[in-house]
Amino acid sequence: MGRVSTAHDVETAKSAQQVSAADIDIAAQRIKGVVSATPLEHCQRLSDATGANVWLKREDLQRVRSYKLRGAYNLMVQLSDTERAAGVVCASAGNHAQGVAFACKALGIRGRIYLPSNTPKQKRDRIRAHGNSFVELKITGPTYDEAAAAAAEDCEKTGATLVPPFDDARTVAGQGTVAAEILSQLGGSIDAIVVPVGGGGLIAGITTYMRERSPHTTIVGAEPAGAASMIAALAARGPVTLRDIDPFVDGAAVRRVGALPYAVLAAAGASAVTHASLPLVASVPSPSHPGDIALVKVDEGAVCTAMLDLYQNEGIIAEPAGALSSAALHQLSFEPGQNVVCVVSGGNNDVSRYGEILERSLVHMGLKHYFLVNFPQEPGALRRFLDEVLGPDDDITMFEYIKRNNRETGGALVGIELGNRDGLSTLLGRIRKSGMDVERLEPGKPAFRYLI
Repeated sequence: MGRVSTAHDVETAKSAQQVSAADIDIAAQRIKGVVSATPLEHCQRLSDATGANVWLKREDLQRVRSYKLRGAYNLMVQLSDTERAAGVVCASAGNHAQGVAFACKALGIRGRIYLPSNTPKQKRDRIRAHGNSFVELKITGPTYDEAAAAAAEDCEKTGATLVPPFDDARTVAGQGTVAAEILSQLGGSIDAIVVPVGGGGLIAGITTYMRERSPHTTIVGAEPAGAASMIAALAARGPVTLRDIDPFVDGAAVRRVGALPYAVLAAAGASAVTHASLPLVASVPSPSHPGDIALVKVDEGAVCTAMLDLYQNEGIIAEPAGALSSAALHQLSFEPGQNVVCVVSGGNNDVSRYGEILERSLVHMGLKHYFLVNFPQEPGALRRFLDEVLGPDDDITMFEYIKRNNRETGGALVGIELGNRDGLSTLLGRIRKSGMDVERLEPGKPAFRYLI
């Protein structure tokens, strides 16, 4: 027996019908000539790793280095003369702001852009460069949601038009043009598209288009584990506000997804995947059972590893949100030879962050570990630790005395990088054998957040 429809389901379906594939096709024509048609590139490394044919949709090569220009321009070009005269306002973690700034300058519209305080300097500088004298930056609290509240208040006071980054049919239609391009570039043989998820505009647009134009295609949404707001919304059967989030994946760290993106995914039957493997088997579904739509959580450390791999192997400078989809691949399973597209959503990464990126990656791979060492009050304690505990392939990358006036006779924070991840058990064995007072600081524990 099928699931009985409820009033909530009916309203969700009605909301989702605000955007159609036809709207996306019209949007594609509307933004043509302003928005670049980005390349779809085959990635041999990820293909070898997964057994699938993996393609990268290079939205990092968009004119503002992210797909966000698509939605912003599609909305703003439709404004009336009166609305243009009143100006626009937006809230953004950085990429949407660049799209709005570009559109402001291109269309001659003045705008005010509200940014979270953790927006990287690189993104702030690019916003100013794209918008020039047409935009004014406003810095707010540490997350997107504080910026959104400030932007909404501005619109209420001034009568300016809000340009939402994801919760607007015009924005979603613009983001959906990514799917239209993918389908035109690869044809109808697309088995899966892996999409980064923040507020949900991109996955809503892609889902809308593919459900109508390629219904057998599986859609996988990749959310940062520290800000999985769409998964929370699906579990609660409606958008909810997360109390705490990890802002590291700044382009996707959203406390609350948009009502419209949620409605699109819920009406399409999206679900959260909590196990490590999602089989993506391509088959033409019956009308009542379209291709699967699933959401997965991706650890921030895995995102960092994917960023480094993209840079070192393909020469792609991806921001954290831009590497979400390729990082998610390692949690999924595929039939040999399936065509899988990963959307590299953006490349606005601040090089000053690479120290933290490398650190998070090493911790995620099990190569970097931290310890509190209480050295005994006797001469040569530090030398004994080095001789008896440290292995031949291990390296101390951090050493900080907790009490600086009590060196070699007090506690120290020690960071150790292993030669290989299998060396941890051996290291812990040497620590036990030494008899020294050593406490391991484990990822996920409250004290660990002070290290990274």
